[in-house]
Amino acid sequence: MKVLIACECSGVVRRAFRALGHDAWSCDLKDAEDGSQHHIKTDFRSAIQESWDFVGYHYECRVMANSGVRWLHTKPGRRAELDEAAAIFNITLRDTRPGYSENSIMHKYAKARIDREQDQVIQPHWFGVPKFKGTCIWVRQIPPLKRTHWMALPKRGTKEYTEWSSVHRAPPGPARATNRARTELLVGEAMATQWSAVQ
Repeated sequence: MKVLIACECSGVVRRAFRALGHDAWSCDLKDAEDGSQHHIKTDFRSAIQESWDFVGYHYECRVMANSGVRWLHTKPGRRAELDEAAAIFNITLRDTRPGYSENSIMHKYAKARIDREQDQVIQPHWFGVPKFKGTCIWVRQIPPLKRTHWMALPKRGTKEYTEWSSVHRAPPGPARATNRARTELLVGEAMATQWSAVQ
């Protein structure tokens, strides 16, 4: 397939699809972290005008994520940002090609502005990664992801629980948002493997 993974600078999902023989590309406003020649530095709305067999979207969650809802009530201009972000996210949901949209768990104000509820909420530990990070998936012409691992969850208050919560406990800094948004390798591999099989 000719695959586009939009709004991805890490290359994790793009590499997973390429490893299975697909002509996979990523696009983002940022450079590819891995320096790949299979990355297009552009607004995804431009890249999706080309012919693709499968399109995955990882549109930024900054203003729609439940974790940032408090800023809606305190930061000037935040609601206008939310309106714009939701309108752009709806572009991803309205794509008619096989693929998916991915985003963080949204607050109620974002949910009221997008076209539909997610099809599933996945966790990294479903795929063998000992971490907590609820991620919403909306699918188009493909099935939801199937869980591949059943890991014993750590108890709250333990050191292990703290380690599993590293995404939520990421320290402030310029790389925080990028690091929190990065798709885990085993999750990307599950996406490529499972969704290649249904084409």
